[in-house]
Amino acid sequence: MSKPIYVLNGPNLNLLGEREPAIYGYETLADVEARCRRRAESLGYEIDFRQTNWEGALVDSVHEARKAACAIIINPAGLSFNSIPLLDSLKMFDGPKIEVHLSNIHQRDPIYHRSLVSTTAHGVIAGIGALGYELAIEAAHARLTAVAGSPAT
Repeated sequence: MSKPIYVLNGPNLNLLGEREPAIYGYETLADVEARCRRRAESLGYEIDFRQTNWEGALVDSVHEARKAACAIIINPAGLSFNSIPLLDSLKMFDGPKIEVHLSNIHQRDPIYHRSLVSTTAHGVIAGIGALGYELAIEAAHARLTAVAGSPAT
């Protein structure tokens, strides 16, 4: 079996469904995890799904992924815009990295317009809610397939 896809979630995402549902929707993080598991399994992958409110724990997960994961899907939440340690850790991961945001960060206040994580991500998906995670898994699969020498789907 291949290595899992790590799906990493940053601060406050544990409150999905409760926190500002007009912006982030009514699905919970458990709902998002179930969607990710179904999509990954349909493509032959397992996922390692994590959430933390702590920057260092997220960095540690990226460090672990260097040896244990085939790809990273990351919603760094508020850490997107100011975490140099997270950016640096992601630069050290060689596999596909797809950044996901539930909301369209470019329609929000200017402080949310520039994600540091985007500078190292292979792709960015924003503004389509939890579906973005599923599309990120598809994108990671396409990159992994292309790298393996098979046609990307």
